[in-house]
Amino acid sequence: MQQMITILGPTASGKTPLAAALAAALPQVDGRIGAEIISADSRQVYRRMDIGTGKDLADYRVCPVVGGSAADTSLTVPYHLIDICEPGTKYNLFQYQQDFFDAYEDIRRRGLVPILCGGTGLYIEAVLKGYHLSPVPQNPELRARLEGRSLAELTDMLVTLKNQNGSNMHNKTDVDSCQRAIRAIEIETYNLEHPVPRRELPPVPSLIIGVDIDRDERRAKITRRLKARLDEGMIDEVQGLLAEGIPADDLIYYGLEYKFITEYVTGRLTYDEMFQRLEIAIHQFAKRQMTWFRGMERRGFTIHWINTLLPIDAKVRQILDLWSSGH
Repeated sequence: MQQMITILGPTASGKTPLAAALAAALPQVDGRIGAEIISADSRQVYRRMDIGTGKDLADYRVCPVVGGSAADTSLTVPYHLIDICEPGTKYNLFQYQQDFFDAYEDIRRRGLVPILCGGTGLYIEAVLKGYHLSPVPQNPELRARLEGRSLAELTDMLVTLKNQNGSNMHNKTDVDSCQRAIRAIEIETYNLEHPVPRRELPPVPSLIIGVDIDRDERRAKITRRLKARLDEGMIDEVQGLLAEGIPADDLIYYGLEYKFITEYVTGRLTYDEMFQRLEIAIHQFAKRQMTWFRGMERRGFTIHWINTLLPIDAKVRQILDLWSSGH
């Protein structure tokens, strides 16, 4: 049997409720829920960035099955790697890999099943495959030299550095903004100039479940969810972060909701422009997520896809059947 269950899928596919229901359905340990969830989301690590990152912590509330029937009271499935750092900081893949293994080993040591759940494909693949990474400090002098360069110029520089390092230009999110391109150049420059021993982190065996959602259904759900989150106070959330003293550029760095709402709040976009551009950006983001997951399959991962429109009990049964059969 695999050591872990991974639930992945694009935004708005219903991953978290499924992971929580699955945790409640797994055999209990000492009268408690027998699984804990490790988030694989690159933005939910930030405190007070709740609505924009879609934490939906209520989704972790479940009614576990006891003796063949649901319990009278709900419980919260324990989760990890949510709300672990402050807004304005630059959490990265290396830190995630370390934090994941701390949580993973703790859960396993207590005899529970880790459920990795999220949509950040790079984070998921890094821990499943056991990427060998090293920390890279910021280089203020390099950043000063690169300031003002166009995205096209930065992309050309990054491609050249990756070729020198023998690494592939497969992560297109490295160049979706000048800030990200500069950080990627910083990393490649450091690795070129300072070869360092890499911490060996092993691959993690896992049953991988993909939540499959029809493109049209996904687009409709994204739009409905965006409208709901704006009604729930997503603009107020961004205004509150800015009021704390977090620079607008730092929020823009986080992309999607924080990028476009910050531009609206600071007067760079009208409300209609913000909504339209954000809606398009989220649709594009979901498409990139699916491209990454399909790429994982080409790179040798077996993903068992389950239709999101099935009743949640049916989805859980499918996963438990795969889990018990050792797939």
